Amino acid sequence: MATIQSKDNKTIFFNYFKSLSQTPHRLRKRMLATWTPDQELNQVRLRSGADMKRKLRWYDLVALGVGGMLGVGVFVTTGPVARNHSGPSVFISYIIAGISALLSSLCYTEFSVQIPVAGGAFSYLRVTFGEFVGYFAGANILMEYVLSNAAVARSFTEYLCSAFGISDPNSWRVEVPGLLQGYNKLDFSAVALVLILTFCLCHSTKESSILNLIMTAFHIVFFGFIIIIGFCNGSVENLVKPTGLTPNGIRGVLDGAAIVYFSYIGYDSVSTLAEEIQNPPVTLPVGIIGSVFIVSGLYCLMALALCVMVPYNQIAEKASYSMAFQRIGWKWAGNIVGAGASLGIVASLLVAMLGQARYLCVIGRARLVPSWLSKVHPSTGTPLNATLFLGLCTASIALFTDLDIVIEIISIGTLLVFYLVANALIYRKYVLTSKNPPFPTLSFLFLITSCAIGFSISWKLEQQWWGLPLFGGIIMVVTAFFQYTVPCLGQPSEWSVPFMPWPAAVSIFLNVFLMTTLKMLSFQRFALWGLLITLFYVLYGVHSTFEAEEMGMEMEMAVNEVPNPSIQLTKLEV
Repeated sequence: MATIQSKDNKTIFFNYFKSLSQTPHRLRKRMLATWTPDQELNQVRLRSGADMKRKLRWYDLVALGVGGMLGVGVFVTTGPVARNHSGPSVFISYIIAGISALLSSLCYTEFSVQIPVAGGAFSYLRVTFGEFVGYFAGANILMEYVLSNAAVARSFTEYLCSAFGISDPNSWRVEVPGLLQGYNKLDFSAVALVLILTFCLCHSTKESSILNLIMTAFHIVFFGFIIIIGFCNGSVENLVKPTGLTPNGIRGVLDGAAIVYFSYIGYDSVSTLAEEIQNPPVTLPVGIIGSVFIVSGLYCLMALALCVMVPYNQIAEKASYSMAFQRIGWKWAGNIVGAGASLGIVASLLVAMLGQARYLCVIGRARLVPSWLSKVHPSTGTPLNATLFLGLCTASIALFTDLDIVIEIISIGTLLVFYLVANALIYRKYVLTSKNPPFPTLSFLFLITSCAIGFSISWKLEQQWWGLPLFGGIIMVVTAFFQYTVPCLGQPSEWSVPFMPWPAAVSIFLNVFLMTTLKMLSFQRFALWGLLITLFYVLYGVHSTFEAEEMGMEMEMAVNEVPNPSIQLTKLEV
């Protein structure tokens, strides 16, 4: 028995090294390989076995989008950004980030209506730019989800402490002296929360949606309480004291916008539920765009309420709202805020963990990760394996890692994926759908990106102000010229982004600009992550998809070439 097992292991290793020797050939075949929307909707989806159950309506989607964003943004990023970057003008940072998120959400909406599958950006990019771009975006989305969920789970502990009147947020964490700073405070309550939500999501999507709907309704009422009490008990003078509305200038406002973009993670979770909603062409636009509008308004009001209660330089970086109420003498309200914020964080985690499992499920269908991650449980209609796997990953990171370490790498990954989706929408509408030659569209996308980078460099250098009107003007002229000279034909009968290509072009510009405002350390960490996921694709993903798609296709052709397929299949098996 041991001898047979040893021979099997040797055979596996031999076959793997033989596959590695064919890597250049397989990369050429698979990197730019695309699927049609029809294949994505039917053939690929069947690999999960059972179908996901269509039980969600438009109000479920709006509630899931609002619930997914609210707890993350206000309670995690507003305090640190107001204190260290934007000052009292943090609400302007939210407006800028909200405009960028709204433009990106328009791009997401058109794709989700045309390709209503659970893969979100991964599926949209795979059918447009090919397998590797889709995989790279999907891996970054997963990284963004897991890290942000871990960070938010740790914030849950901080607000829960304030709900019980405990001022030190680390009092419920266990400090381990031997570990590195930033990784040395173990948070077991965050781990418990993640694991409980993981098991809830394994059970049913509809029941999880009802739970989220109840929590989100309570959460909006709770937001109203904070906004009203904040404005009634605050002072407008705090918006200009001690150093004005924008203490770090417009640069601080834009740096803050890039960081608070983390707050808008959540609306893309709605697009991953496309296989579980009724009437996708109507429900998806309402769910995605409606949730972004509602959340943007609430973010601005909440940020203003915080800054009128307390001068920006006295805002606490941890549990900012609870500490602000305690500073104005409303300790009991601080405890209520802690409890309400904890509930909001639970709602946002629920939605984000719902979305991350569906991304991984569809990536598993494509065979870019092990296929057992794509299985849908026949009785619950949920991607059980993907939910459990990512829940354990999130819990492991939440146990060790502080928010400050992950927040900027989350923003850069999110901005990159939204940038790619905007590019993909233009390419799909003007090349794949309209049947125009690809060169004019690719040249337009290259020029827009290059000018956005030039504008951003001019902004960074401070002295080169002439570059701002130059590159900004080029972007406007090039976009107008492209709109006039390249026809956009074959508009889909369902929902479509209006005034193309302007919304997508502005989205490209804003995403590039906001990325360049992040710190160099974020790019270094992101480069390391990009190298790791590229290595995984080269060593595993491309071989798995080659064997699943190319070799499977060859076998099917061989079977179809003979009159008796059963005889030929027997020969192949032998």
